[in-house]
This record gives sequence, C-alpha cells and structure tokens, in this order.
Amino acid sequence: MTTDYDITCAAEFAALQNRVDRYFVELNTECPYGLPYMASFHQAMFGPLTDRAMELFLAAGYRRNGNCLYNMRCAQCSACIPIRLRPEKFKSNRNQRRAAKKNSDLSVRVTPVDMDHDNMALCDRFLQARYPQEHNTAEGYYGGFFCNTIVDSVRIEFSCKDKLIGGSVIDLGGNWMNAVYFYFDPDESARSLGTFNILTLVEMCLDYGIDYLYLGYLIKGVDAMCYKEHFRPHELFINGRWLESA
Repeated sequence: MTTDYDITCAAEFAALQNRVDRYFVELNTECPYGLPYMASFHQAMFGPLTDRAMELFLAAGYRRNGNCLYNMRCAQCSACIPIRLRPEKFKSNRNQRRAAKKNSDLSVRVTPVDMDHDNMALCDRFLQARYPQEHNTAEGYYGGFFCNTIVDSVRIEFSCKDKLIGGSVIDLGGNWMNAVYFYFDPDESARSLGTFNILTLVEMCLDYGIDYLYLGYLIKGVDAMCYKEHFRPHELFINGRWLESA
C-alpha cells in the first residue's frame, strides 16, 4: 500500500524532475555487478542539495556516486531493485542476532569521511580481495565515490582492540539515512560484518529518529547484494512504487 508520505514525495519529485531532467545523460557500460548485460546509468552531476531534495531523489529510487545522482535504466535487465527499511518496524532474525552477539566486542564510532591511512589501507585490502580489477583502488573509491559536496556524509568505523576492521560510508539527513558503501577486513569474514553494519545503521536511525534507511540495490543472484533481502520487513521500489515485503 502506498503511504501518504510516498504520495507526497512522488508529487514533489515530479515537480523537481521537470526542472532538472534536462541535465541527465545516459552512460552505457559493462554491468558493475557482473551480469551479462549492458548497464545504462541515467545520471547527472549536482552541486549542494537541500536535505529535502536528496530525500526526494532517494524516495524515487536514485543512488549517489560522488557528486552524481543516478538510477538504472538498463534495456535488457531490471535486476537492480532499490531497497529500504523502516527501522521502527524491523525485526531481527536468528542469524542477525547471532551476528550482533559475535560482534559485541567491537567499538563503533562516527568520523568524517577523510582519506586517512588506516581506512585507505583497509579499503584497498577489501577491494583487492573482493573486486581485484585494475582500477579498483581506495583512492579512486574515496575520491570519486564516497567523498562529495552535495550532501552530508559520515563514516562509521568498527574496531577490535584498536584495530580497524570495517568502514561504513553513509549519507545522513533529518529523516533519512543512505548506506553508500561498506568495506571490511577480508580476514574477518566469519564475523558477518556486512550484517552487523546494517544492524548498526538501524540502531543509529532509531537513536536519531530517522524513519527511512536506504540500503542501495537488492540484486538477487549477486551474493554481495542479495543478503539485504533477509532484513525484514523491507520495502522494494518496483514500477515506481515502494512495496512492503514481509
């Protein structure tokens, strides 16, 4: 069922879209998630946005990459489905509670999104282990993806006995949180840090009174993207509407 909130957002976004759509272009490239189709990014670069403008873009299924906002308009594929949580409705399952217990020894702190040595080294280790393409570097991800001048962003650091083992980049607004990227120590895979990261974001949203947590894309069949489906209830953006999946 479409809520009054989503109806209002859709109406405001339609007016916003009429003003900015001429700045968007289509970028066609190989699928970044390894699917055998050409990916088409509908994207535009922006200067600083108001909190409400970013909220409207997120509610319309858009994502952020650096100062660029985009959505997917792939001709042969519709696998990328925006997913969000309502933190006050979320119910953890047994595996998620196990992940929380497994990581109860970690310290968690919020920091600026800067290119410090420890985070750059950890991000490089993660990229080399998971996505070892030639141009995948921490410097490239931070400079072109994480850092931006259009919205407020912070980083959440997860440490074990003063050793950094995870970094979560998020955008933060008055009533929304946008999970941008999470990287972690490949040697700590048994901790289920990706799950623990989302549980941490849910708790932050509850603490801050934030109603909407955007988790990026759910892509079934892609391990790094499909685990989000286990956070329930969640909402999926399908055919221009947010639909709850219990």
